[in-house]
Amino acid sequence: MLGKGVVGGGGGTKAPKPSFVSYVRPEEIHTNEKEVTEKEVTLHLLPGEQVLCEASTVLKYVQEDSSQHGVYGRLVCTDFKIAFLGDDESALDNDETQFKNKVIGENDITLHCVDQIYGVFDEKKKTLFGQLKKYPEKLIIHCKDLRVFQFCLRYTKEEEVKRIVSGIIHHTQAPKLLKRLFLFSYATAAQNNIVTDPKNHTVMFDTLKDWCWELERTKGNMKYKAVSVNEGYEVCERLPAYFVIPTPLPEENVQHFQGHGIPIWCWSCHNGSALLKMSALPKEQDDGILQIQKSFLDRIYKTIHRPPYEIVKTEDLSSNFLSLQEIQTAYAKFKQLFLIDNSTEFWDTDIKWFSLLESSSWLDIIRRCLKKAIEITECMEAQNMNVLLLEENASDLCCLISSLVQLMMDPHCRTRIGFQSLIQKEWVMGGHCFLDRCNHLRQNDKEEVPVFLLFLDCVWQLVHQHPPAFEFTETYLTVLSDSLYIPIFSTFFFNSPHQKDTNMGRDGQETQSKPLNLLTVWDWSVQFEPKAQTLLKNPLYVEKPKLDKGQRKGMRFKLCLQAQNFSPTESTKERAVMHQRQLSLPLTQSKSSPKRGFFREETDHLIKNLLGKRISKLINSSDELQDNFREFYDSWHSKPTDYHGLLLPHIEGPEIKVWAQRYLRWIPEAQILGGGRVATMSKLLEMMEEVQSLQEKIDERHYSQQAPQAEAPRLLRNSARLSSLFPFALLQRHSSKPVLPTSGWKALGDEGDLAKQEDEFVDLGDI
Repeated sequence: MLGKGVVGGGGGTKAPKPSFVSYVRPEEIHTNEKEVTEKEVTLHLLPGEQVLCEASTVLKYVQEDSSQHGVYGRLVCTDFKIAFLGDDESALDNDETQFKNKVIGENDITLHCVDQIYGVFDEKKKTLFGQLKKYPEKLIIHCKDLRVFQFCLRYTKEEEVKRIVSGIIHHTQAPKLLKRLFLFSYATAAQNNIVTDPKNHTVMFDTLKDWCWELERTKGNMKYKAVSVNEGYEVCERLPAYFVIPTPLPEENVQHFQGHGIPIWCWSCHNGSALLKMSALPKEQDDGILQIQKSFLDRIYKTIHRPPYEIVKTEDLSSNFLSLQEIQTAYAKFKQLFLIDNSTEFWDTDIKWFSLLESSSWLDIIRRCLKKAIEITECMEAQNMNVLLLEENASDLCCLISSLVQLMMDPHCRTRIGFQSLIQKEWVMGGHCFLDRCNHLRQNDKEEVPVFLLFLDCVWQLVHQHPPAFEFTETYLTVLSDSLYIPIFSTFFFNSPHQKDTNMGRDGQETQSKPLNLLTVWDWSVQFEPKAQTLLKNPLYVEKPKLDKGQRKGMRFKLCLQAQNFSPTESTKERAVMHQRQLSLPLTQSKSSPKRGFFREETDHLIKNLLGKRISKLINSSDELQDNFREFYDSWHSKPTDYHGLLLPHIEGPEIKVWAQRYLRWIPEAQILGGGRVATMSKLLEMMEEVQSLQEKIDERHYSQQAPQAEAPRLLRNSARLSSLFPFALLQRHSSKPVLPTSGWKALGDEGDLAKQEDEFVDLGDI
């Protein structure tokens, strides 16, 4: 998957003994302290950012090999980040690194990005938290973006060590109040300086007009309507101010049940079937209330269970799919493979890395998510079913699966603007609890579940398998995952739109004279210069060809026929066959619906499950679903890929891979120098540039103006020192790879035995 002997991990290993080698004598440090101060690097502070504590004469280790060395400087903790300011900038900042973040420097860690803090006491590594009686001689910080920072405090003044260690522990590990987050300090200080990007056309879904636009785009406005019944969040604080429900459903029902048990529209397929989600009704003991709820659910199912879609498939994600605990446990094991303290630890565990990877179950969870999304896609595309996703609050797995289904079925979601709009609709306005799931307040570690990161990893699998289908790159996905922990953007820092509007003073109840205004993460110019932003756009993206007038006329006629749903007497099977001819998609024939309605004999059973144990019985048997899925999956993969049509991933074991750029980018030993996918991309871009140059010459000869072309990132082509983890790791440093991993040496016996077997081993050299 990643190549033999390429990666290693720290799971289940002891911390190696430090082998510090000082190149400056301690007496020289104190003698030249005044000289060092004169060379101090200026700390860049954001609006509203304040310095809390700092320490000088701190050595930042370079994670290179067993003979660790580094650079002296200051370690500073502010209310926004932990920053290291090296006395020798050239040793820390690579001049060739052109992909720089304007908000977070290479040696900056936002407080929200800190995962665990460790201290080394007498060569023993211990987790640090709370009040300390003894302070460590070495500080190790593991970050949520998988960076590892190591600071030696051996030559730092004792008082400064106490201040900086206590300050970092308190401001990163202690529980916080929402209003004490840096998000609000920044918003207040930068109130008049925040300017939104005029080129950012991301649909925010915070107005009724946005939802109406989405309904019209997906042709869902014939059966569904956008409502403003929750305007001001008077009905339900969990739901957004505006959302979409089935047209026949009375709005007073939404008010009566406070948004619970309401089928919320997510997306409509081109054939008219729809994807919906619904949260469970609260459990009530009163028989009268139970009867009202039963009648209410009966009306709901009759609303969405009607011709021409005779079957409504319910997917109870709370009981028949993954649990949040499974996701949390798997990722906790998985991330330990990449939090590497030094090269010795890397090579010690390299020999068993694949078994550790398998035991984490993270890749299997990704496969299960993709498989579930394909199953739902098959029901909507091939069997013309409405699909209703059920979950306790419809804000975790519902967001994940509904987003993946739309990504596979709707090519608009594979553009950058479309993808950003999808996240706004399904995650931000869908009420995903980013504040709890990212544990920004450090109040409950059990609530910290990387559901959104799991989604991005699933998206990466699709991007990796079908690059021409996506307008954005894997680098875009990587920096998007990093943005989860940058508290100047409001996008990923609230549990619901109501919580955001309330705390930003937009609900009319705050005493502030002016509501706070915050940036969204979609303003990429805040983090990156235009040159760096070119790496977020895929130059190999295959744009949808424009149709001429004749083709557009024919397409409008077909859409007109489709909108009319043909005649009421036409069978579902005939419509499926006609649809297959029109779009040339691998469809399976729909089976006629059972004579008994979905909500006749099974009504009582389903109601009781929804109100109590939740729905667990599906309409189709599991065997039938499995047969339909396999036929649909194999048929699609047997045909040429239409990058602007349905897009399915390969989900066989070997096809689900590790997202190397995100997880391995900080490990020098994992780099392939001058190789990997980056080398292939470099050659492709060179060919693109040559073709573009020839096209320009042809256009000049015909005196015609050249149409805008996709510009290949010059950042990639001009760099002479590439690695497989570009753009996050150029050829900065690398350690010598042993002839065999160190864990393999131990099984070979003493040096004498090894000398006799010398010819049997091959030096693999640098990776």
